[in-house]
Amino acid sequence: MARKVVGFGEDDLRALAGTRSFERGLGYLDAVSGLEAGAGSVTAVVHGTEVYEVELALGGDGGLAGRCDCPFGQEGNFCKHCVAVGLTVLRRAKSVPRQRAAARARASGLEAWLTELSRDELLALVREQIAEDRGLRRRLELRAAAARSDLGTVRDRVLALVDPRPVARYGYVEYAAAPGYARQVAEAAAALRALTVGGRAAQAVGLAEEAIRVLGEAYGEIDDSDGVVGQAAAEVAEAHREACGVARTDPERLAEWLAGQVLGDSNDVPDLDPLDYAEVLGPSGLARLRQLASGALRRRPSGWAERYLMERLVEAEGDVDALVALYAQDLAPSGATHLRIAGELEAAGRADEALAWAERGLRDCAGQRHIDGRVADYVCARYAKEGRSADAVGVRRDRLRAERSLAAYRQLRSAAREADCWEAERGAALAALREESARREHGGRYVGAVLIDALLDDGDVDAAWREAAGLADDRQWERLADVSRETHPAEALAVYQRLAERLREPTGDRAYEHLARLLLRARDCHRALGTQEAFTEYLGGLRAERKRRRKLLSILDRCGL
Repeated sequence: MARKVVGFGEDDLRALAGTRSFERGLGYLDAVSGLEAGAGSVTAVVHGTEVYEVELALGGDGGLAGRCDCPFGQEGNFCKHCVAVGLTVLRRAKSVPRQRAAARARASGLEAWLTELSRDELLALVREQIAEDRGLRRRLELRAAAARSDLGTVRDRVLALVDPRPVARYGYVEYAAAPGYARQVAEAAAALRALTVGGRAAQAVGLAEEAIRVLGEAYGEIDDSDGVVGQAAAEVAEAHREACGVARTDPERLAEWLAGQVLGDSNDVPDLDPLDYAEVLGPSGLARLRQLASGALRRRPSGWAERYLMERLVEAEGDVDALVALYAQDLAPSGATHLRIAGELEAAGRADEALAWAERGLRDCAGQRHIDGRVADYVCARYAKEGRSADAVGVRRDRLRAERSLAAYRQLRSAAREADCWEAERGAALAALREESARREHGGRYVGAVLIDALLDDGDVDAAWREAAGLADDRQWERLADVSRETHPAEALAVYQRLAERLREPTGDRAYEHLARLLLRARDCHRALGTQEAFTEYLGGLRAERKRRRKLLSILDRCGL
């Protein structure tokens, strides 16, 4: 019934929001107020971190759309606040037709009243509104300045809108202030577009470039975690591009400005893609941009921005050989660039050359312990497709010898099984891991030998027990005990007791939870061995010794210990 009245149901809300946002929206039902239902939309406010305005609109085809000015909603998402308003509408479905009728009557009455007002009365009304609404006043000031061709006022207002200093604290725009600042920037973009539409495109170009400069300089001091400022800055860049097209900006001058933006220090925002301007630049502008990019790359061959600009221009030209030559000038030691070249060649239908480049990547990176694993994956996938399973095993074998990691061992095992040669490969693979240093210091602590992990991963528990002494770390000892406590309860119990002793002193929930897990497993071992009394005595001594650690005792109680 509710769906028939309002045009949507809970399933529609869940589908639009996703399960997580839908469930969170249930918690905001009591935060919805000011609900108003119009002919094709519903508006309300939701009290969350801030007070957010929500509008739900029904399309002509029955589709539902939501708009909310919360950060998540501003990214175009159907947020939890939209869900809360939608659910509130469903719960008040019986009153919706009456509210819609009342809304139509109000709109009709407002239109009739405004029509009856004299010019002076309308002016008084507008003056009253702009006195109370700063945003409305600014928008009307910009319109008035543009209509009068008062470019000085327009310039001052646009630059004031993109200036972050009035909303910054100690020189920094905090997260909570970012949405408000973003709205100002979007307002500036609208003013620039209005200038272009009003026949002042050339002036809009210059003013947009000033605004982009201010934004670029300020962006590093803005907490734009939700990306709202970046999105608004992109609107300014779009207004600039539109103005350039209408004003027929000099292509070479535009190329020089774009190169300065991409290569300059303040190029964080907006994220300009020079190729968006390709139509405006034309052949002469693109040639000038290519010339500038080439010169910049010669001066800084390893510069990220320089390479990005040159790559974008070469990509646009569609010259695969030129792009490969460009990539080949700076090959990453991880093999990532080799793989990128392989991808370009394969996309161009040059599969043999693509494979050759990926194979070269493996050779060039053979001495590196850590490489981009996708290079080996690509080569092995191609070998598998061509029926070269033995060659794929060779690749995985070489990577295991270089990496000595569990991941590399698993990949070799998988490839060797595909080639039906794992039994022949396994011994040499384990020998390679055995050669690895018994313990490797990592991040200030010791990590046990990969050999133990490999044996456990194979399910070879007996071999893991034989190799563990002097090699295994605490994590591996615990895992070894876990997988063998039913078959080797005495050995597993010794491990649990040793690890539990190390946790008698540390404090905190994490340590207490871990200790409780070890004790539960130790109790299982005692039961299997028929020595429950020994466990009861040990546990009683531990509780007496740690009687002042109330959190520990509560966790032990919860676990039945």
